[in-house]
Amino acid sequence: MTKAVYIHIPFCTNKCYYCDFNSYVTKNPQLVWDYLDVLNKEMEETVRYFPPEEIRTIFVGGGTPTFLDPKQMAYFLEMVHRHFPKRSADLEFTMEANPGTTDMEKLSIMREGGVNRISFGVQSFNDDLLKRIGRIHDSEQVLRSLENAKKTGFENISIDLIFGLPDQTVVHFQDTLDKAFGLDLPHFSSYSLKVEENTLFHTLYEKDQLPLPTEDEEVIMYERLMEQMAKHGHRQYEISNFARPGFESRHNMTYWRNESYYGIGAGAHGYVNGERHVNAGPLAQYMQLTGEKGLPRVEQFIVSRAEQMEDHMIMGLRMMEGVSANDFRHRYGITLQEQFSPVIGELIALGLLAWSGERLHLTHRGIPLGNEVFARFLGLVDKV
Repeated sequence: MTKAVYIHIPFCTNKCYYCDFNSYVTKNPQLVWDYLDVLNKEMEETVRYFPPEEIRTIFVGGGTPTFLDPKQMAYFLEMVHRHFPKRSADLEFTMEANPGTTDMEKLSIMREGGVNRISFGVQSFNDDLLKRIGRIHDSEQVLRSLENAKKTGFENISIDLIFGLPDQTVVHFQDTLDKAFGLDLPHFSSYSLKVEENTLFHTLYEKDQLPLPTEDEEVIMYERLMEQMAKHGHRQYEISNFARPGFESRHNMTYWRNESYYGIGAGAHGYVNGERHVNAGPLAQYMQLTGEKGLPRVEQFIVSRAEQMEDHMIMGLRMMEGVSANDFRHRYGITLQEQFSPVIGELIALGLLAWSGERLHLTHRGIPLGNEVFARFLGLVDKV
């Protein structure tokens, strides 16, 4: 049953130097309106082919969804309501935002349109570092945006932070953490910088012109992050996510538990009825395909049982609660031990995995080495 919806708004005011997301800079409001009209058609076709259950989570990402002006935002939220009217009483409706792209009018429209969780891409509270990575906001705009969100009734607020930035020191990151904890927020996401292809940072990296912290410094930042979050009452519930009790991102847990979700919009991925799909990413192609076919898919494939089991382990072990052996057996008709015994035994012996009751999870030592742990589960099912 599909109870989660992801919708992609691909527009931004500028392209950050590290960003490889499917996003486009535009100053043409008509292009945005045209996109919304096409998005409306994709939603209509999606629910016609795959009628939704009661929706429990909606997540609007980008790009910068709050790039939409107030009229566009109202139109967008009305179409979401129209196509997904059956919602749980405790619906979590998240929208990503950038500081400086929200004002009281737009935030009020969002709240009236059902958005009850907002996630700001802050990245740092160091203004020099913000300029260094191509962000258009400063720390003062962050404070003003958060204050406005609270004034319009948002209580479930999250911010993103990045560590391992060019020229960033452990002292810089600690200062950002100190300022973040002073904001009385219930949720934080924090990631290490990844230098992706097709970004300005990748070009600079290839030319040896990107002064990144050392690997040891990045490890110290991550350890500092985990220690400080725990100290301030934010439980680490996933490798990069921390929350006060009850404020965990339920939508993202859909992904980590390998559950189905609608993926709507340019470049969006979805997982419905055992099939994964990928939408066309380039705007012109997305809009053309949607106009011609209704569903703008460039890839669609059934996920094999073997791939499902691998995905289940790789995603589930990202969460601190780990993977439930009972749930695994219920889904796949085989026990974790029967399917993955050799690699589980080896990783336990290395101190990277452990059992807590019927749950297999990363140890404290294993958390920073998560990617190495996950890779060990790839390709195993076909070999057994």
